[in-house]
Amino acid sequence: MKNEIKLPKGWLNLLESEFSKGYMSDIKTFLYSEYSNNKIIYPSKSLIFNAFNLCDFDEVKVIILGQDPYHGPDQAHGLSFSVRKNIPFPPSLKNIIKELENDIGVKFNQNDGNLSKWAKQGVFLLNTTLTVEKSKPLSHSKIGWELFTDKVIELLSEKKQNLVFILWGKHAQAKNQLIDNSKHLVISSTHPSPLSAHRGFFGSKPFSQTNNFLLSKNIKEINW
Repeated sequence: MKNEIKLPKGWLNLLESEFSKGYMSDIKTFLYSEYSNNKIIYPSKSLIFNAFNLCDFDEVKVIILGQDPYHGPDQAHGLSFSVRKNIPFPPSLKNIIKELENDIGVKFNQNDGNLSKWAKQGVFLLNTTLTVEKSKPLSHSKIGWELFTDKVIELLSEKKQNLVFILWGKHAQAKNQLIDNSKHLVISSTHPSPLSAHRGFFGSKPFSQTNNFLLSKNIKEINW
C-alpha cells in the first residue's frame, strides 16, 4: 500500500513504517474488495490522504479532529468538516461557521465551505476514519483506520510543541488520552452537530482561543 500513497516528505518519513503493518494491508484489501464490488466510497482514492498532502507534519499548528468523512455525493474531499465550493454546507459546518462569525467576526462565503485555506496555514483537518461508504455513516469505522490516525495524533503530540488540538464531541474528546496536555493546548466542547451545538459548542470561542494561544507562543495566528 505504501508504494501507492503519495505523502509529503515530513509525513512520509514518520509514517512509512506504518504502511508496512498488517492492519494497513487489511485496510487496503477491504477497500479493493469494496471497489471491485462497485461500492461507492468517499472520498475518491486520490483524496483519502488530502489532509496530509495539504498540511505536512512540519507545518501543523492546529488539529481539528473529525470522525469519518461525509457520506453524501460530492461532499467529502479528505478534510474534516470541509466541502468543496458550491456544495451546500452540512449542518455541522453551518454551525462551525456560525460560531466563527460570533467568535471573531469573520464573514464566511456561504457558497464556499472548502477549508483548504485553513489547511494551507497549518490547520490539520483530520478525520479518525479516512473513508466511508455512500449513505452509510461510520461504515468504515471498524476496518483499522483508527490504529493509523491514533498513531498520527501520538506523533504530533510527541514530536511537536505548542499545538492546538480542537476536540468537538465525545468521539474526538476520547483522543485526549493520546495528547500531552502539558505542552499543547486542548480545546474541548460538545460537537457542532445540531443535536448538541446548543449544549456547549456555541459560545466556546475555539477560534479566538486558538489564535490567542499561538500568539502567546510567538507563532503566527490563523487567518480564519
